[in-house]
Amino acid sequence: MTDTEIEITADLVRDLLQEQHPDLAGLAIREVAGGWGNQMWRLGDELVVRMQRMDVTPELQLKERRWLPVLAPRLPLPVPAPVRFGEPSERFPKHWTVMTWVPGEPLDHGSISRSAHAADTLAGFLRALHVEAPAEAPIATDRGAHPRNCTDGFENFFQAVAPHGIADDVRAVWDEAVAAPAWEGPPVWVHGDLHPANVVVSDGTLTGVVDFGALFAGDPAWDLAAAWVLLPAGMTARFFDMYAHADEAAIRRARGLAAMKSLFLMLMGQNGDRGLPGGKPNWGPVGQAALDRVLKGV
Repeated sequence: MTDTEIEITADLVRDLLQEQHPDLAGLAIREVAGGWGNQMWRLGDELVVRMQRMDVTPELQLKERRWLPVLAPRLPLPVPAPVRFGEPSERFPKHWTVMTWVPGEPLDHGSISRSAHAADTLAGFLRALHVEAPAEAPIATDRGAHPRNCTDGFENFFQAVAPHGIADDVRAVWDEAVAAPAWEGPPVWVHGDLHPANVVVSDGTLTGVVDFGALFAGDPAWDLAAAWVLLPAGMTARFFDMYAHADEAAIRRARGLAAMKSLFLMLMGQNGDRGLPGGKPNWGPVGQAALDRVLKGV
């Protein structure tokens, strides 16, 4: 059995805790549905164990360990905070981390009914996150670039999903992003992977942000795409008014990136419908709704 085929069970999680953090081993353990790169296990009421599964390197977990304690205190929404480190061992040759649990339901299984509140909340969160990052902050290798440097990724998603009837409109939005001026400010902190499975909701609004494995310093447009990907229709103008730091070029880049993210969600939904590994059947309608908002500009 290879590393990636190790079955992660509640008994394994408890054994690892007993070996490395025995004071936590008596807490109730239950699996959290979902997850791909990492598998999550609730630990008592306030903690979660994040187990490296399909991620080929520990880089993403180690990044969260290093930087979330720096960022969390100044963010206006709950985010996971690492509290214990699990190191590779004979039983499990990968990294794992005990983190605080962010209460709520993932947006891909929930909904937003308090649209204006959610728009204001997202804008406030990103305004607080998007400050100049230190020189030692991580730089992205697979995202964070100007849209003109992401054309291959866009084309792959575009061709795979084949959005009949709206293909020209989707490509026009992307072309606008490609033609937009680049980010000229200092690199700022960027979550980098804001999609409906990485935010949580309760009481009809956004209440937390999770999975900072893609965190990098760069162009904030990668997060501003969330105005279309996460928020209900009609909220983008309010969001950008509240955010207050995005010029026309940033909005054009963000809208194009939102189109690409929407196509990705649709592809993951398509893969789920086909029973392919990692597919998420419920992401298809989410991605289609996001793409509709992108094309309408709302």
